Amino acid sequence: MTSEIRGEDQVPPLVPSLVERHVGCVALKIGQVIFRLLEAELAQQLGLRIRHYSILGALSEGGPMSQQAIGNYLRIDSATMVAAIDDLEQRDLVRRERHQDDRRRYVVTITAQGEETLEAIGNLIDKFDSEHFADLTANQQGQLHKLLEKLSRGTTLTTAYDRVRNG
Repeated sequence: MTSEIRGEDQVPPLVPSLVERHVGCVALKIGQVIFRLLEAELAQQLGLRIRHYSILGALSEGGPMSQQAIGNYLRIDSATMVAAIDDLEQRDLVRRERHQDDRRRYVVTITAQGEETLEAIGNLIDKFDSEHFADLTANQQGQLHKLLEKLSRGTTLTTAYDRVRNG
């Protein structure tokens, strides 16, 4: 192994250049790194996880929803969803109540404290982004964000993922 690959003189890249030429491979590794760093930051600062932020965000934007609807929207399996809602409910960030028309279902609502926590998480992530994306200019960060949003909102990846996820 050369000193360049081992990084004796510099910090090595996250993936080898041969692998780096593939958008999917670079995106995967960058996503893994961001996920791990952000999960650690959220856990340390607020005792929460990214899935908690996603659930709070979905409820804040969409209003009260069933656990199943939240799980389907966020693509979180039912066991993980129940555990995450339990976590949020114990912290008084959401309220879970029986559905009026179907007593077998629960409707989840974000609380005022949940809205405050959502804002605190957003601020924490803004700070995280500014620190961890410092290798990009503000303009480049904006461009990257727009491109990732386009992929997130597009049908190609979501349809393929849902097909694989649902078997």
